[in-house]
Amino acid sequence: MDLNTTWFVLYAVLLIGYALLDGFDLGVGVLHLFARDEHERRLHLNAIGPVWDGNEVWLLTAGGALFAAFPPVYATVFSGFYLPLMLVLAALIARAVSLEFRGKVDSPLWRRAWDLSFGLGSLTALLLFGVAVGNIVRGIAVDAAGNYVGGFFALLNPYALLSGVATVAIFVMHGVLWLRLKTDGPLAQRMGRTATRMWMVLMLLYLAITVATFFAAPRIFARALDRPLFWVFFLTMMTGIFIMPPAISAARNKLAFLGSALATTGIIAATAVCMFPVLVPSSLDPAFSLDIYNASSTQRTLGVMLIIAGIGMPLVIGYTSWIYWTFRGKVELDEHSY
Repeated sequence: MDLNTTWFVLYAVLLIGYALLDGFDLGVGVLHLFARDEHERRLHLNAIGPVWDGNEVWLLTAGGALFAAFPPVYATVFSGFYLPLMLVLAALIARAVSLEFRGKVDSPLWRRAWDLSFGLGSLTALLLFGVAVGNIVRGIAVDAAGNYVGGFFALLNPYALLSGVATVAIFVMHGVLWLRLKTDGPLAQRMGRTATRMWMVLMLLYLAITVATFFAAPRIFARALDRPLFWVFFLTMMTGIFIMPPAISAARNKLAFLGSALATTGIIAATAVCMFPVLVPSSLDPAFSLDIYNASSTQRTLGVMLIIAGIGMPLVIGYTSWIYWTFRGKVELDEHSY
């Protein structure tokens, strides 16, 4: 495996790490819009409070890795998706500010305003992440010079919007299972019922996005047939999907959350395998697509970065693991809680 392929794999790992960790944060944020009272809202916030900012490190690392390893891809995607990405940035900032400012004034109106900011910011970020992924899978209007020549509204095509809705559903499910894992009482019981309904919604959306992908991005299926690794991740995804219902029914919360994590990992990894070696497919001409060879940094840069990643990634993983271990167990509210 050469350096270009190694960085493709590492970048996929970073995206999976972000999806698994910040995914439930964002899902809980969407669920926050439907909390029944102040007690539930505080449980939502404190279920993710100790870990949410550390989870977002994975997104920053992924952006930095893309900039350093595949700079033309970074330039094309960040210029072509400039407005959606600015909206994502605003949404993530709104979430962070809401968490910190919500409890600063003892006023129901003040808290409700920040609750809406937190929930809508989470929903907006998830929806736009999904729209971006849908466009990358489908292909965007990249010309021979590697420039995006489409418009903003071209990104809001039916396939991308369906991908956005599916992404919201996937991570709301992830958030539901996290809340059930971290809470007790009426909220945990209701999350159990919600999880069962969300699983059925996910199955319908999975079938819809599969059929849509067959027409919008047929090359994905063509590549899947002759890549054995695809079937490994496909089985990972299906294992996760079918673990969830019995685990939810038996209140085996850790197993249900593991099932959600396996399904998410399988979806992202299987898609990456089918995309390889292309990073940004061109809808104008396949020859204009940006891949891991025509859009990479020099071999020296990739090698130096690999050394840095070899030092930094264990530190990030170790720090993350320690935080989750320290704050394991159910949420308990006190005067220091959000």
